[in-house]
Amino acid sequence: MTIACIDVGYTESETDPTTALAACVVIKDWGDATSLSELVVNVDAVQDYQPGQFYLRELPCIKAVLSELLNPPTHIVIDGYVWLDDLDHPGLGNYLHDALNQAIPVIGVAKNPFKRSLHAHELQRGGSTRPLYITSAGIPVAQAASKIAAMHGPHRFPTILKRVDRLSRGEQPV
Repeated sequence: MTIACIDVGYTESETDPTTALAACVVIKDWGDATSLSELVVNVDAVQDYQPGQFYLRELPCIKAVLSELLNPPTHIVIDGYVWLDDLDHPGLGNYLHDALNQAIPVIGVAKNPFKRSLHAHELQRGGSTRPLYITSAGIPVAQAASKIAAMHGPHRFPTILKRVDRLSRGEQPV
């Protein structure tokens, strides 16, 4: 089993095209504190953000970093939502799941509620009063939430997800 945790950071400029850093941290088990591997892919000429169609901007970046993995992961964790509402309005994660021919379960971990995200499983970690919002495709949401709950780290946000966030913001892989 391998789990690919993915995040994308953007460099915005008024004069230059938007670029992105698509980061991936691969772990072997949900409770791992350190990665098997880390990689970052620079993506040039990223599409502009379009309200309600965030996936058009982020999905190509995620696919670019996934294409660099030697073996496909058994699970993918993204920063964001898989479903935006009660299973009839797909989010980034569902578009990714479909792009992968629904072969790999995708778990979305969002830090903030989406206005129509009443369906999301609220997961509290590390004694925080602020939950994480878990959605999924290819795996039941309760099972997905238990996997995120099992991730390493004493705080609200798991250690590995913090790491992939830092990589997407320009920190160097190890």
